[in-house]
Amino acid sequence: MEQLNKKLLLIKQKVNNNQPITIMIIGLGSVGCYLLDYLVSLGDSQLRLVVVGRNAEKMQMDVNIIRTASTIRRQCRSEIKVIGNCDLNDVDSIASVLKTETPDFIVNSSRVYSGLKYGSISWGNLRAYGIWTPLSVRYARNIMDAYARADCHAITINTSYSDAVIPWLKSAGKAYFDFGSGNLNHLIPRMKFYIAEKYGFSNLNDIDVTLAVSHFHDVVISKEGHAEGQDILLDIKYKGKVIEFNKEELLKTCSIAMPVDQKRNMMNASSNFDIIYSILTALREKKEVKIHTPGVDGEIGGYPVIIDGVAGTARFDEAVWTIEQMREANRISIYCDGIADVKGGSLFYTADLVAKVQRCFGVKLPQEVRFDEIDEVGQFIVDKIILTNIKQ
Repeated sequence: MEQLNKKLLLIKQKVNNNQPITIMIIGLGSVGCYLLDYLVSLGDSQLRLVVVGRNAEKMQMDVNIIRTASTIRRQCRSEIKVIGNCDLNDVDSIASVLKTETPDFIVNSSRVYSGLKYGSISWGNLRAYGIWTPLSVRYARNIMDAYARADCHAITINTSYSDAVIPWLKSAGKAYFDFGSGNLNHLIPRMKFYIAEKYGFSNLNDIDVTLAVSHFHDVVISKEGHAEGQDILLDIKYKGKVIEFNKEELLKTCSIAMPVDQKRNMMNASSNFDIIYSILTALREKKEVKIHTPGVDGEIGGYPVIIDGVAGTARFDEAVWTIEQMREANRISIYCDGIADVKGGSLFYTADLVAKVQRCFGVKLPQEVRFDEIDEVGQFIVDKIILTNIKQ
């Protein structure tokens, strides 16, 4: 995490000197809007919030309502700036914005095919999400190419399928995101609900959950209340003491009713918020804060990470398991999501996923997708799978 730690030290200097901290949100869809609202609600005058996308008029409307609502709540103290006409298919366009605004944090909440939950197509048919990785990586690749071109030093957070997207960027020798958002953070509160009710704990924040697992298990546990026969890496403590629990019973309670529309993105936006807020809190209060994040440091799957506000560094939390144990567990987990490996600049689907795609959708998915084939394969997925199935 050498590069990440250099970036954290830059943020630490700004925190200590009370300099403005610029947070850039790229893509102001539902995730971006929720995130902007949460950040504005901090009432933090040190934060400068920049939203970037193609349609300035639409973004400005969204910003107007967030700014107005937060002012009614007496919370609006952050500067908000809207930058339109940024084409995420054009690396130079993105790089120009990064050079001009010099952000300290960048959150990529963009989507190539917006307004559709990919899982609504894949889960019932394939019980796997990894098929969509070429779509998830496309704008992420462009943003990080622009990041390198602009010689940017911001801490970067990716929103879409970071379990495989960030490792793919790293394996191809590209600039890659520092953190991913989502997945693990969607499960941890549900686990806290169960423990709090079982033991009568009133403060959920006193319950310390440590989890190392990939996107697949977030979905299967959330939707079906089980771990597909795997013994996932899960540790729970209350005020430092280990809590005994029945794992099978706990996982069953994690399957709680949730909306299936864009309100679900409140969770992903909250995960983005948690990374930013945890870093700032750790640095401001000079303490350690644990977060959970997929794809961190280019690792496949999701991991617990400690932000050390005294040293201004990040590290994997190995208090319960070693990094090798977590890597192995995540590879087993993401295999269920249709990802056999990410290496040498290529993404490898499992043979099982390729066969399921052929059987369910009548199309032949390549088992290996090279980095230079991202656009081609992504468009193939849109044309042959997405467009075909949303018409039905």
